[in-house]
Amino acid sequence: MRITPLNFICWIALLVTGCNRSENKNQKVETIKDYDVIVLTPQTASIFVDYPATIEGQQVVEIRPMVDGYLQNIYVKEGASVKKGQLLFKIRNPQYDQEVITSQAAIQSALANVNAAKMEVEKVRPLVSKDIVSKYQLDAAQYNLQAQEAALEEARAAYANAKTNQGYTTIVSPQEGVIGTIPYKVGALVSSTSANALTILSNIKYVYAYFGLNEKQLLSFSTTIKGNTMQEKLNQLPAVTLLLADGSEYPEQGKLETASGLIDTETGSAQFKAIFPNPTGLIPSGASAVVRIPRTIDTALLVPQSASYEVQDKRFVFKVNNDNQAISTAITAIPTNDGQFWIVQNGLTVGDRVVINSATLKDSTLIKVRLLNADSLYNAIK
Repeated sequence: MRITPLNFICWIALLVTGCNRSENKNQKVETIKDYDVIVLTPQTASIFVDYPATIEGQQVVEIRPMVDGYLQNIYVKEGASVKKGQLLFKIRNPQYDQEVITSQAAIQSALANVNAAKMEVEKVRPLVSKDIVSKYQLDAAQYNLQAQEAALEEARAAYANAKTNQGYTTIVSPQEGVIGTIPYKVGALVSSTSANALTILSNIKYVYAYFGLNEKQLLSFSTTIKGNTMQEKLNQLPAVTLLLADGSEYPEQGKLETASGLIDTETGSAQFKAIFPNPTGLIPSGASAVVRIPRTIDTALLVPQSASYEVQDKRFVFKVNNDNQAISTAITAIPTNDGQFWIVQNGLTVGDRVVINSATLKDSTLIKVRLLNADSLYNAIK
């Protein structure tokens, strides 16, 4: 068969037409997908801020000896609960026992001298009245009696002082509390100038959790919380909670108070304390914990955490523009207490539309908006 130029042109045209039909048949038609979208409106949300804290008992007292001597007896164990007036330690120093004996003898001697002086006065008085001796001798006898009575009072004072020193050798608990560590053993030499106390006694019916606010945090607190004084501002805050060292939440709630109204120039922070009841003694003095302070935000912009994604430590959501395109938008946010939402601080404003089910979205994708009721979404998840 002879191929003419005309037949060749027709054959090429048919080939091209067939290929185009085949390509059109295999080509997939892209469709615009539906996505759930919410319009951001102000919501009420609660957040909390954690501060590392150090625990101290309501009263922490160092038990130190008032006199020198050897530790004769230890009547309590470390960690024991004691009552006020309970015997704790006995210090042995024979000097104080001897001083008591000596002062007792001095009292007896002084008392005898007083009695002798009284007898002298009684003897001289009738002789003076009969002009047998001069009045000068009676005056001298009375002066001697006064001197002996003064000596008796001095002896009694010395005895009281000796008894006081002897009493210092017996150490009792000045209050109810829990005994700390006891660094000394029986037989150790102790004194009022010893570097270590005999023990630390802590009253832990209530405990104080001390924590610090830096200058920036203190300024933010002062400007956002209502009240004329710091204590009035603290009274506006709800009860705070305490996280123990194992991460568990302490069942009793506490109240905030100021510990120091000044900023420490060395640490750059002001000290605060939270008071917690400790009826069972679960929290020991010296423990570490975290004070958790709640805060309510009345105009929060909430975005479900599932609607966001993270790239290189930055968080993004898809915001829908006026052309219904999903635009990747960076935000800064903090989590709510329940861990379900982000509270947006920057990147979004009231009225912005945000895609909720954005797992398969790509930037600048044209979508079909399916509006959800924001309030019902928040209530359902909360």
